[in-house]
Amino acid sequence: MRRAGLLAAVGARVLLAGCWLPVAGAQMDAPVKPKSYVVYAAEPQTVRAGKSAVLELRFRVVEGFHVNSHTPKSDLLIPTQLKLDAAEGVKLGALEYPAGKLYSFSFEPDEKLDVYAGDFTVKLPVTATAGEHTVTGTLQYQACDNAACYPPKTLPVQLVFTAK
Repeated sequence: MRRAGLLAAVGARVLLAGCWLPVAGAQMDAPVKPKSYVVYAAEPQTVRAGKSAVLELRFRVVEGFHVNSHTPKSDLLIPTQLKLDAAEGVKLGALEYPAGKLYSFSFEPDEKLDVYAGDFTVKLPVTATAGEHTVTGTLQYQACDNAACYPPKTLPVQLVFTAK
């Protein structure tokens, strides 16, 4: 019965995520500015040319929110996924996501969800030729607070590093 309650609650959150609800006092024709729930901290990095190395992509979830981990505990939940484009002179390895944190909601305190909150780092193994390199991509995620989930978002990511 507990699982059914969680799935019903998650299903309701997913359905509500796609709905636009007017904000009290807001004009119906005034667009609501989208909010960014995750911030990418782009930091220049240096690796040894021609050698295996690991780059770090650091993200921060805005306080009061969380995003599902890359392996959420339900098929109804949208995973956080980093998608990177190929870059000339760079061999990309498999992304290494951090473990999520277990989180429960007041409406179902015995069920735990696997989420990222606060800071989290995704590691990227690379081998690169000498020189400056830029790897671009996107972080896809769905942010939630204690009461609701919001429409999925895509955050552009640009990783600049030097291989010496």
